[in-house]
Amino acid sequence: MSEWTTEELSKIEAAEELKIASMGRDGTLRKPVTIWVVRHGDQIYVRSVGGPNGGWFRGTRTRHRGHIRAGGVAKDVSFVSVDPADAGEEIDAAYRAKYHRYPAGIINSVLTPQARAATLQLVPNNQ
Repeated sequence: MSEWTTEELSKIEAAEELKIASMGRDGTLRKPVTIWVVRHGDQIYVRSVGGPNGGWFRGTRTRHRGHIRAGGVAKDVSFVSVDPADAGEEIDAAYRAKYHRYPAGIINSVLTPQARAATLQLVPNNQ
């Protein structure tokens, strides 16, 4: 499995948002969607506020591959589902720490059981 470089991790962690585009059945990228992104350790995570039924999230289930842009990093990635029981609390804490300046109602949208069920780890596809 590929890993992020220290520079990529730092840049993505510092980015306010991430643009994510999943790959369609025909191998082309869908239109990018802007979402929040967090780092936990040496991994990058995203969540769908709409849960597993959110449009962009459903798109990641087709080929489990796509492309992201954040903080000057542009990378092809694989989308790996995360069991909320495994890292849910740590990822919740990362969202709270990074986006603490937003009202609780906004932050809480990524902390619901529905959003937790739609947590993805972004794994770089290094060439």
